[in-house]
Amino acid sequence: MIRNKQRIVVKVGTSTLTHSSGSLDLRSMERLVRVLADLSGGGREIILVTSGAIAVGTARMGLDERPRALRMKQAAAAVGQCRMMHIYDKLFSEYNCTVAQILLTGDDVEDPARAEHLKNTFTSLLELGILPVVNENDSVSSAEIETGHHKVLGDNDTLSAIVAELCGADLLVLLSDIDGLYDADPKRDPGAKLLHRVTELTPQILEMAGGAGTWRGTGGMATKLSAARIAMEAGCDMVIANGARMEELYGIVEGQDIGTRFIAAGKEGAL
Repeated sequence: MIRNKQRIVVKVGTSTLTHSSGSLDLRSMERLVRVLADLSGGGREIILVTSGAIAVGTARMGLDERPRALRMKQAAAAVGQCRMMHIYDKLFSEYNCTVAQILLTGDDVEDPARAEHLKNTFTSLLELGILPVVNENDSVSSAEIETGHHKVLGDNDTLSAIVAELCGADLLVLLSDIDGLYDADPKRDPGAKLLHRVTELTPQILEMAGGAGTWRGTGGMATKLSAARIAMEAGCDMVIANGARMEELYGIVEGQDIGTRFIAAGKEGAL
């Protein structure tokens, strides 16, 4: 058994939260909320990093495809974020769990004074048993939707790792549409094997990263390995798992071999 995990950051990707049309997958959201509320009720400190604002806003605005113009992407993010928080608040309330919205830009985590205030906000919310729901503030920041134009953020995998580092989290879980890190492309190689434990980001491990996933999201395995580096260096384990099986979060928290676990330096002896 690994040591008891207490503070957990869970990042959920757009493809897990939405249908192919971009509309919210309410069944998936309800399952996620139920598990997180249960973990919170059991004494865990949970922080949710959520994607999906632009995809949801695109569908809500009646657009046929994700906007290409920056101003329209930001408009879609504003509409989508409002819609998502309304649903999150409604669902978490059904399980007697209070949520708070935190929208971040790169400056918020890069500036030491602002980062300290942000850390204090997270601490206060968690002390009160409130579950923070975090996203990048896409309506004013172009860090994610114009990927590569900012040296701090750029995708919610990285954002979640920075939040985990900032809050001193014990565990970061990335829920996506993949089971974890394979030693080959499972779509092309039927013999590809899922790696359950990674203790070092070697050149061979980094070469296993592929491109981005569906049009609804922006992240790929490369961004997840980048997030793993941030988390591991901060002393936080990270797990990549499939968001289609939300209930596996229980086993992940208990240290079971689900998905791919990136083990922070110095923790090997505890496993």
